[in-house]
Amino acid sequence: MKPVDDLAVALFAELFMAEQLARARLTKVLPKGMELSHFSVLNHLARMQEERTPAQLAKAFHVTRGAMTNTLSKLEWAGHVHIRPDWDDARRKFVAISPAGRAARNAALQSIAPVIADLVESLGMERVRAVLPVLRELRSELEKDD
Repeated sequence: MKPVDDLAVALFAELFMAEQLARARLTKVLPKGMELSHFSVLNHLARMQEERTPAQLAKAFHVTRGAMTNTLSKLEWAGHVHIRPDWDDARRKFVAISPAGRAARNAALQSIAPVIADLVESLGMERVRAVLPVLRELRSELEKDD
């Protein structure tokens, strides 16, 4: 293998392991019954402050529509989202975060914030600040293939 191949393999090996470890650590501290995918969707809806279609959410999270439908069904059952039909096109639906969903998202955020803050503190804010542009550019490059 060429040196660039070794570097690429090492980069992605570290990214995959870091992602797996981060998910495991955050999942442990989320409120009972909440999954990381639930928090992610609630956080997205809270930040967007407007309705989204299931297809838009699936695209935003790079998952299948079926996977998003499953997540949304669980969130609706828990009362965290409202799903309504599109009044102009009955085949389409819109999803909005409910007040209970906003409260659940805020509780989850409070539970994961110390974990994330501890990691940033242990790495050092300057180092985290320095790596963010590289990670954003990597994400942008990966999104071009979608």
